[in-house]
Amino acid sequence: MCQLLAMSSKQPAAVDFSFTGFIERGGRTGEHKDGWGIALHTQNGCRLYTDYLPSIHSPLAAQFRDSQIKARNVVAHIRKATQGRISLENSHPFTRELWGRTWSFAHNGDLKLFTPSTGRYAPWGDTDSERAFCYLLSELAQRFDEQPERHELYAALAELAAGIGVYGPFNFILSNGDLLFAHCSTELHVVTRAFPFSVAQLVDCDLSIDFSRHNQRDDRIAVIATQPLTSNEHWTRFAEGELKLFVAGEEVGATPEWRESEELLVAY
Repeated sequence: MCQLLAMSSKQPAAVDFSFTGFIERGGRTGEHKDGWGIALHTQNGCRLYTDYLPSIHSPLAAQFRDSQIKARNVVAHIRKATQGRISLENSHPFTRELWGRTWSFAHNGDLKLFTPSTGRYAPWGDTDSERAFCYLLSELAQRFDEQPERHELYAALAELAAGIGVYGPFNFILSNGDLLFAHCSTELHVVTRAFPFSVAQLVDCDLSIDFSRHNQRDDRIAVIATQPLTSNEHWTRFAEGELKLFVAGEEVGATPEWRESEELLVAY
């Protein structure tokens, strides 16, 4: 099946180091040769790059790897096709607009016989992944007229993910640029990079980086991947069926948003 990569960062950060190891799995150290893509959520909106070529042979992937574009949230994917043609429209991530924001989505798995009725959103390609994404957003749009509190959104996504997961493995990443959701059906890992930063060594190629030379004391970055990308960092494996929510590089889960007015009421 496919491979996922995501990043949630407190400050805009480049994902080039992780991406360098990740794209090796698209034809050199892995068999995921059926396209790749990456969505970057920056202060100027969402930038999407996709290609149907294997990532290891894609000029666009090489160009992006060397660009050092910074973002706070990133969703990336390399594809091993199980459903749908090898084509640009079937390359993840997929993006759609909801509640005035661009949402990006990438999926690893194989949803057998998952054919929901078309709602507000319809797929452009012919993958089970895009069908699942459109179904998720259609259901959210039907339940909420505007973006709800994050704990309400978390609960809705957890319920919807459990329902879709009946049809097969449903590992996915979903982000709107502020929130980043990661759901594990079979395999997903996370590492958090914070002070004191250290040296990391990639698994898939001979490249290391000293993060202490590139980050400030209060920086915090969470990197999520199907399989660990580095050999000398502590990656935590998700539990099967677990949904995690990350904000600004920190896992917050279903915790309600902090509101200053509520804090003042408690103080008085």
